[in-house]
Amino acid sequence: MSALTDPALVACPHCAAPNRVPVARLGTHPNCGRCKQPLFTGAPLAVDAAGFAAQVGKGSLPVLVDFWAEWCGPCKAMAPAYAAAARELEPRFRLLKVDTEAVPELAQRYQIRSIPTLILFAGGREVARHSGAIPAQDIVRWARANA
Repeated sequence: MSALTDPALVACPHCAAPNRVPVARLGTHPNCGRCKQPLFTGAPLAVDAAGFAAQVGKGSLPVLVDFWAEWCGPCKAMAPAYAAAARELEPRFRLLKVDTEAVPELAQRYQIRSIPTLILFAGGREVARHSGAIPAQDIVRWARANA
């Protein structure tokens, strides 16, 4: 896995404010300097287009995004695995969920053709993609290998 810049720039999941956090302190449950809420929730963040832009564009952490839809059986089956992966990957990664039905412009921009699709972003750019449901340990292994 590539090294994070120190301090890491972490976008708050609640107010989107950028926060500088020393890499050594990422695991100490840091709070946002603006809204005082936790920077890490231990769960994937459901985001709209603005939330996606804030997390992918403002932070220095690798961002793993699950593109899914409510009607998709494999997406629903993978949801608990993705949540378990979030607990293991945070705070070195940010995990997002994008509902392709609610935010079709993101699905179109990233040419999502099948769901679930995982896309890993680093430095605001796509660095890896995987389509299809996979178990939690495979999500973790794949994210770490491609970050």
